[in-house]
Parts: sequence; structure tokens; C-alpha cells
Amino acid sequence: MDGVVKSLSARLAPANADKQVIGPDPERPTREEAEAAVRTLIAWAGDNPDREGLVDTPRRVVKAYEELYGGYRQDPDAQLDRVFAEVGGYDDMVLLRDIQFFSHCEHHMVPFTGRVHIAYYPNGGVVGLSKLARVVDIFANRLQTQETMTAQILDTIDARLRPRGAAVMVEAAHMCMSMRGIQKQGSMTITSRFSGVFREDPAEQARFMTLVRAGA
Repeated sequence: MDGVVKSLSARLAPANADKQVIGPDPERPTREEAEAAVRTLIAWAGDNPDREGLVDTPRRVVKAYEELYGGYRQDPDAQLDRVFAEVGGYDDMVLLRDIQFFSHCEHHMVPFTGRVHIAYYPNGGVVGLSKLARVVDIFANRLQTQETMTAQILDTIDARLRPRGAAVMVEAAHMCMSMRGIQKQGSMTITSRFSGVFREDPAEQARFMTLVRAGA
């Protein structure tokens, strides 16, 4: 079992240390290797991976990982390819508030959950609202830090839509703080990032914040 883990570590680091895969990856471990790694962790935790209640756990964990970390095999840019130009001349703020998400901290691989708020000023067209939510899900379904995820969402919107300005706020509770370590329940982390008119004009930031809080 130790040999499997050492083999995987040698294959995936450091070359893949910062790699975010889209599509098939020839260096990705096999399902059998992933299940063997889960068995090792169960045994390390102090339990018997061969007992009745755990014998199928490695298979279930690997299947769950395919969903929880499916964002590595999805392209967020592709979600924003289609822009609708027939909007009757609308050029004011578009705000999508309270997008729920679930992600996992890259430091401890425990969940953090919360809400994302996105606003942008159209520049020639708008994108389907569900597409913005899908961009959030793709980045959330990777090992993350909240700060990185906030930047990734805004940078993707900026690059694909070329808006006159964009704003992203993320509010999240981190279980790495509540269930381990300092064990502080109820604390929230808030991150934000702005571009264009939102970054240049504090009044636009204030308007964004006011609209977000209007539904709190």
C-alpha cells in the first residue's frame, strides 16, 4: 500500500503541483490506485478497511470525488461563449445574488460553503444567468482557497464578456475553522474583487454592496 502512495506522489509532483486539468489527463491515477489510497487512509485512521461497513467505502469515496472535484474536467470559459445582444439597449448593472456553492479547502480538504454575488455592466450583450452560476460551480468543484476562487470567477467574466466593469463577492463558512483547529463556529469569511467601473468608482462598489445586502 505504501508503494502505491509513493508511486502516485512521484508521478504527480512537482510537475502537476499547480495543474488544473480540463479533459483526459494521462497522468491521472487509475480508479484502482485511488481506491487503494482511500484504503490506506482508513487504515491510518485506525480502522479496518476490510470490515463490513468499510469494505465498499473506497469505491464510494472515489465515485464521490468524481462529482465533488468535477470542476477540473470542465472549462469555465466555455460557459460564457454565448452572448445575447438583443437586450433593448439595456446597459445598467446585472446582478446575480446568493449563488449557493460547496467547495473544499486545499489545505485540509474539508468543506467550505457559502454564497457568491456577481454583478457586471454589459458591453454589447448579456450572458444567460445560469451560466454565471455554472462558472461558480466549476471553480468551486476544485480544491480551493476562497481568495483564489473569488479572483478566478471575476477574471473569467472579465476575459469572456469584456464588461465595462465586474464585481464578485464571496461569503463562506470554513469547516477547517469550525470542526478542527481553533474550532470557532459561526464565523464568516468575506472576499471581494472588482474591475472596470467598480474598481474605479467607490460609488459603484457601494451600490453593489447595497443591492447585495438588500436581500440579506
